Amino acid sequence: MLLHEDKDFGTFGRFVETPVAEMDDVTRNAYDFTLNLRGLVPGPHKIWLANPKLLETIAPIGSYFQKDSTLTKAEIELATCVITGHWRASYANYEHERIAERLGGLPPQKVEALLAGLPVAFDDARQQIVYDLASTLAGARALPAGMFRRAQELLGDRGIVDVTVLLGWFSAVSLTLLAYDVPSNAVGLDQ
Repeated sequence: MLLHEDKDFGTFGRFVETPVAEMDDVTRNAYDFTLNLRGLVPGPHKIWLANPKLLETIAPIGSYFQKDSTLTKAEIELATCVITGHWRASYANYEHERIAERLGGLPPQKVEALLAGLPVAFDDARQQIVYDLASTLAGARALPAGMFRRAQELLGDRGIVDVTVLLGWFSAVSLTLLAYDVPSNAVGLDQ
C-alpha cells in the first residue's frame, strides 16, 4: 500500500464516516435498515451509506448470502476468497481469510491459495465445482460446456446463479474498498 499523508485518510480508508448521532434522517434510516437486516453495518456498507437509497437496495443481497443461499458457508467463502483475491482488496481478503477458516471450516492452506490465485483441489465435488466456476469466471475465461453441465448436476441452476451473483456482489465490495483505499486493518468509527 502507498503511504499517504493524513489528509488523504478518513475514518475508514479514504472514506470519512458520519457519526450516527450526526446522520441526516435518510442516511440514519439506511443505517438502521442495514443494522436491523445484518446485525451490524460492515465494511463496505459504511461507505455505501454515502448513497442511502443504493445501500437499502443492495444490502439485502449480502443478507441473502448469510441466510438463504443454496450454497454452504464453505462454498460461499471459497468463491468469496477467489474473487476478493482476484481484485486484491486488502480489507476483504483479510476479513474473509479469517471467516473462511473460522466459519467456513476451510483449511488455512487452501484459503491462502484461493486468495493468492493459486490452483486448489477439493475432495468435496460441490466445493470443487464452485471453485472451478469462480476461478474460471474471475479469470475472464469462457465457461466450458462440460464444466457447466457438471455445475448443473451438482448445484442446479439456482446454485449456478448463486455463485455468479456472489462473484458480482464481492466484486462490488472489493471495488468499493479499493476505491477508498481501505487497508486490511481498518476499523472505522465505533458506531
